[in-house]
Amino acid sequence: MDARSTLTSLDDADFARRAQRLRRRLERLIGIAATEGNTLTPLRNGDEIFTAMLESIRSAEHTVDMMTFVYWRGDIAQQFAEALSERARAGVRVRLLLDGFGSRLIEKDQLALMDESGVEVAWFRKPLYLSPLKQNHRCHRKVLITDEETAYTGGVGIAEEWCGDARNENEWRDTHVRVQGPAVDGLAAAFAQNWAECHDELFTERDRFVDSASDGDAVVQVVRGSAGYGWQDMQTLLRVVLESAEERLRLTTAYFAPDVYFIELLCDAARRGVSVEILLPGPHTDKRVCRLAGQHHYEDLLACGVKIYEYQPTMLHTKALTVDGVASLIGSTNFNRRSLEHDEEVMLAVLARDFTAALDGHFEEDLKRSTRVEPGRWKRRSSAQRLREAAVLPIRRWL
Repeated sequence: MDARSTLTSLDDADFARRAQRLRRRLERLIGIAATEGNTLTPLRNGDEIFTAMLESIRSAEHTVDMMTFVYWRGDIAQQFAEALSERARAGVRVRLLLDGFGSRLIEKDQLALMDESGVEVAWFRKPLYLSPLKQNHRCHRKVLITDEETAYTGGVGIAEEWCGDARNENEWRDTHVRVQGPAVDGLAAAFAQNWAECHDELFTERDRFVDSASDGDAVVQVVRGSAGYGWQDMQTLLRVVLESAEERLRLTTAYFAPDVYFIELLCDAARRGVSVEILLPGPHTDKRVCRLAGQHHYEDLLACGVKIYEYQPTMLHTKALTVDGVASLIGSTNFNRRSLEHDEEVMLAVLARDFTAALDGHFEEDLKRSTRVEPGRWKRRSSAQRLREAAVLPIRRWL
């Protein structure tokens, strides 16, 4: 029986057993309690993601908190600036946290509009004001919280590259998630942690500190990754999930450049009979150096039985992982050393059958637009390709 048919036959008791075991492993080893009663809605590509986010901003009555790594140019950037400004003029407390490097291309007139309207804009670690040792540690989290009740996170940035529905190379493929329920507090904490570094005022009288109620069935643990030395929570999260997989593991990531340790974890899973599938950007990647660093590991992964696919139509920017039809990870974290060791990140560990099934469905649809990397053909790749892979190895820890 293959992994797919086995997974579809999981009864409620088996699902509950697996979910509870993984939940307790994550809670004990990361030290963050999961919350129950959450409702999660997966959103694909700009047409769905931006529509939902803008609707939540425009309907906010009390507070809007937003943080992003990328805030670039285009009509969508203007739409967000106008929506945030309109809410601020209406008396809503609006805060926007921008990474000092990732959002450096934002239009000056958009900043002026928001400033004049009363939006509080803060910059996370502007390069000009940092020591060389801190330049490499960025805020890569993407979080939006409205009225303390609805939150969004995932991979999308505020730029025209993410608009559309991944129909061509100018419309990136990405996934975001809308969250309602007590897990909203975890995402609010991710915002607050980085806001506190950049601003003297952590909260105001407009913050109501309401209970985030929901009648959903998703159990969610919110894991924050922060720049630092040594082993981090994000690394523990991935390690626990990889080592807990029993039948199927599906990873989608925009930037694949892990260290040898995580390559070995993927191989170990495949060796013990887990179906391991990895979906990565293809010819339209926006960071070819990072792609080369990942391709350096293809031969070892393929030899272990890992299946690798490359997405063909456009840049693949999704960061998601599903395991055994039981759990899924979704958020801002890529499967690379930059995300795991250097950047501020946030990830949701979700225990929910329907949500995981939805992400698995997205994965299967994306595979139809992807090309599988064949072991024999890859082993015979050209000397020029091998040289390119070797050339990026000295800088792989920063990718």
